[in-house]
Amino acid sequence: MARYTGPSTRINRRFGMALFPSNRAFENKPYPPGQHGPRLRRKKSEYAIGLDEKQKLRFLFGLTEKQFRITFEKAKNRRGVTGEIFLQLLETRLDSVVYTMGMARTRRAARQFVNHGHVLVNGHKVDIPSYQVAPGDKISVREATSSRALATQNLADNQFRAVPQWITVNADLLEATTNRVPTRDEMDHSVNEQLIVEFYSR
Repeated sequence: MARYTGPSTRINRRFGMALFPSNRAFENKPYPPGQHGPRLRRKKSEYAIGLDEKQKLRFLFGLTEKQFRITFEKAKNRRGVTGEIFLQLLETRLDSVVYTMGMARTRRAARQFVNHGHVLVNGHKVDIPSYQVAPGDKISVREATSSRALATQNLADNQFRAVPQWITVNADLLEATTNRVPTRDEMDHSVNEQLIVEFYSR
């Protein structure tokens, strides 16, 4: 399945939350999209609930189904709580870290920022959005004027976004250091990762 590039407001209305930046039209129409949206719908099956939760998280991070499943398999093969490890792997992708730093308005923009070669990890250029950032890694913006101007503008636009404690951002130097992996309390609370684990365990 390819990465989703269709109408973002439709997806926001489907899940009742702003997975994509939008005009928040879903708040004015609190029912799913489509001509039958306003109708009362029958109770969802456990499979449908798990599928919705999986799709919600996949859209949130902007991954293809294949990328999402591969990340889940990596989490499942590690010792610990699979759901929490899965979220940690998603949050510590390089594009997610760049978004958390405030270097981009959206995760999609952060992925593009990385793809265009604006980011250094420990002093080396990394243009792979799925690169896994480890504790102690330093993420910075390369010295090119265009890169630093874009990063500075993005930081100014996102200055009121809260930065979690697992990462330390130095806005003046346009860099950040990952102190540790994020805890469950520092990750998205709107997702029930256990439903996703159960969905993939069928």
